[in-house]
Amino acid sequence: MKHYDYLIVGSGLYGATFAHLATHRGKKCMVIDRRPHLGGNLRCEEIEGITVHSYGPHIFHTSNKRVWDFVNSITPFEPFINMPLARYRYKLYNLPFNMNTFYQMWGCTTPAEAKCIIEQQRQEALWQMQDDGATEPRNLEEQALLLVGRDIYEQLIKGYTEKQWGRPCSELPAFIIRRLPVRYTFDNNYFNDRYQGIPLHGYNKLIEGLLEGSDTQTNADFFDNRSYWERFADNIVYTGPLDQYFGCQHGHLEWRSLHFENTILPISDYQGNAIVNYTDADVPYTRIIEHKHFVGSYAALDKTVITHEYPAEYTAGAEPYYPINDERNTKMAELYYELAKKETRVHFGGRLAEYKYYDMDVIVEKVLDYFK
Repeated sequence: MKHYDYLIVGSGLYGATFAHLATHRGKKCMVIDRRPHLGGNLRCEEIEGITVHSYGPHIFHTSNKRVWDFVNSITPFEPFINMPLARYRYKLYNLPFNMNTFYQMWGCTTPAEAKCIIEQQRQEALWQMQDDGATEPRNLEEQALLLVGRDIYEQLIKGYTEKQWGRPCSELPAFIIRRLPVRYTFDNNYFNDRYQGIPLHGYNKLIEGLLEGSDTQTNADFFDNRSYWERFADNIVYTGPLDQYFGCQHGHLEWRSLHFENTILPISDYQGNAIVNYTDADVPYTRIIEHKHFVGSYAALDKTVITHEYPAEYTAGAEPYYPINDERNTKMAELYYELAKKETRVHFGGRLAEYKYYDMDVIVEKVLDYFK
């Protein structure tokens, strides 16, 4: 058996970045993944000559130049500005909430008009909450109403959020939506970050570059033969579900999952935009992704690939996507964090192993800081 400095469980962005930095410091790494491919949720596939994001759209954005320079040193990134749309009852609205949204909803042409309407609706929500004897928002619905008022909440937030989480907004914790981006300018750029883009040749090239120099094995489930894999290396980097590592001895942490359905259409353009959110409660999917809009060079093709994204309850065998960080799960996660501290040869990192949702730039920054 070949011996390694690190066994890295999971080949997603955290594990691949760790492998890259360790390898460049002279360490030997074995990276294993239970899926039949490398890259975790960043995996892309070519369909009809179009690069399709297999597990939902991934747009890299950051204001950290060190992080941006690092990923571009692996593979060049193409600038991409995310400007999603929201569709409610056959009408389209710009996101994030900005003057274009307010014009589409109320006909406002100045920031003063929009601020007046939102403030009036916010005050109405505050008075209602106070009449009920509450001094702080008790759930997501009350929090959203205090932030943006009833019109935006009911048309662009409520249905989408309840589909995403599978629960009424009145039963979701307020902290999920502590902030909502509201701009009183005509600016459809979804992110505020200075650097935004997508790898020129797809995320597979990023993962391949990060894993260069490491040994890899797919279709390798750490838990199918745990004692075998643990003998491979002096240290383990674990990026899988936190509770699973400890045999779920404190209970199962809850997740939301996703289901994707790809369709090839014999037309050059379906929706004119990369992402359109569907905020009606009676539409079962949350958004449609048209992948060719991520890479402009494919615009002339006479075919397009669209993906319907459906939220789903997490069940055994499904992919965990979003941690449900309510009070119960947060307390349970704390018990697992205490167990993780006692594992001296195991480093826990990433969205699944930390039971926290991270943007991609934060993942890279965490690994860079770890090695620094």
